[in-house]
Amino acid sequence: MAGFKELKGQGHSPTLFMAFLYFDISFMVWTMLGPLSTEISESLALNGHIITASEKASLLSLPIFAGAILRIVLGFAVDKIGAKKTALYSQTIVIISLLLAYFIGKDITYNQLLIVAIGLGFAGASFAVALPQAGQWYPPKLQGVVLGIAGAGNIGVVIDFIFAPKIAEVYGWQSVFAVAAFMAIIVFISYLFLVKDAPDSIYKKHPKKLKDYGKLLQDKDSWWFCLFYAVSFGGFVGFAAYMKVYLINTYSIDMNSFGIEVLDESNVKVIAGYFAALCIFAGAILRPIGGNIADKIGGIKSLYFFYGIVSILTLISATVKLPFFISIFILFLIMANLGMANGAVFQLVAQRFAKDIGIMTGIIGCAGGLGGTVLIKTLGWSKGLFDNYTVGFLIFTVVIIIAITGISLVKTRWRTTWGVYAGGRI
Repeated sequence: MAGFKELKGQGHSPTLFMAFLYFDISFMVWTMLGPLSTEISESLALNGHIITASEKASLLSLPIFAGAILRIVLGFAVDKIGAKKTALYSQTIVIISLLLAYFIGKDITYNQLLIVAIGLGFAGASFAVALPQAGQWYPPKLQGVVLGIAGAGNIGVVIDFIFAPKIAEVYGWQSVFAVAAFMAIIVFISYLFLVKDAPDSIYKKHPKKLKDYGKLLQDKDSWWFCLFYAVSFGGFVGFAAYMKVYLINTYSIDMNSFGIEVLDESNVKVIAGYFAALCIFAGAILRPIGGNIADKIGGIKSLYFFYGIVSILTLISATVKLPFFISIFILFLIMANLGMANGAVFQLVAQRFAKDIGIMTGIIGCAGGLGGTVLIKTLGWSKGLFDNYTVGFLIFTVVIIIAITGISLVKTRWRTTWGVYAGGRI
C-alpha cells in the first residue's frame, strides 16, 4: 500500500522497529496472566486458595488497570525526560516483577500475584512510550501507518496464547515468567543501543506541566477520543485477556471433537490457547492496516465501518448460541475490526493533538486500558451472576452503539475546524 512505501527514506527505521518490538514484548508480558489463568488457579488451589470467578477476573484485570493509570505517568515522563529513558526505566521494573514471580514459583500466594500484576502494568504502559517514540520521527500524513506499525506490537499477546500454555504444561507456569524475563532483558539491551529520540530539527519538544493535563482534559475532544479508544482498545485487550477463560468455560466440551478421541484437561487448555491466539492475531496484525485505511479514507469513515461490524457481531454472540467453529470465526472478525479501529483512532489523535501526542497518548491510552478492565470485570460478573456471558456481550454492544452515536455528533465540527488544517484526511 502507498502509505507503507512512503516510509522509505523517512524517519528512523531502527527506532520504528524497536518501538514495535518493545511494545510487542511488553504487550506479551502485560497480558500473560490471561493464558496462564487456569494453570495459576490450579496452583493456588493446591496451596489451599480456591479462586472464585470474581477473584480470577480481578487478577486478570489488575495489570490492565495498572497499565491504564501508568500510561498517564509514563506519558508525562516522555515529555519530561524523553521516550528512550522512560522506556528503559519502565522495562527495569517489568523485569524485576517477572523474576519475582519466577523465583517465588508455585508457592506464590494470591496477594503476591496481585503485586506482580501491578508490576506487569508497567509493560502495558509501554504504549504511552512506543507510539510517541515512533511518531516523533514522521510527518502528519504518515501518522496512521507509523502509529499502526508501532501499535501492532500488541501481537505480543498472540505469542502468549501460542506458547505459554505449552511451556506451562511441560515445565510449569513459573517457567513462562523466566522466559518472558529473558526476552525483556534482550529488548532492554537492544533498545539501549538502537533507539534514538527525534532531534529538535524534526520534532520540537513541548514539555508539559501537571496543569497542562488539566487543560487538555478540558478539551471535549479529549473525552471523545477516550471513549472511542476505550471501545476499540478496551475491547481488544479485554477480550484478549479473558478469551481463554471464555473459551474453556463456554466450549470445553466442544473442544473434545477435533478428530482426537480423548483430550485431557491440559490438552483442552492448550487448544483453547491456540484458538484464542488465532483471534487475537487478527486484531494485532491488522492495526497498521486500519491506520493506513484511515489515512486513505479518513478516520471517521473508518470508525463507522469498524464499529458497525463489531456491534453486529457482539450482538450475535450475545443472543445466539453458536457452534464452536462459527463462534471462533465471529471472535476472529470482532478482534480484526477492533484492531483496525485502534489504528483509525490514533490516525485522528495524531492530527488533532500533534503537539501534545506524548501526553495525549498517555491519557487516551489510559482510557483504553480502563475500558479493557471494565470489560473483563463485566464478563466475569456476567458469568458469576448468570452463569453465561450474554449480559456481558450485550453491555459491550450498547457501549459500541454509544461510540457510533458520538462519531455522528462530532464529525461535522471536526471536519470544519481542526480537520481543515490537520495535514491528513479525517
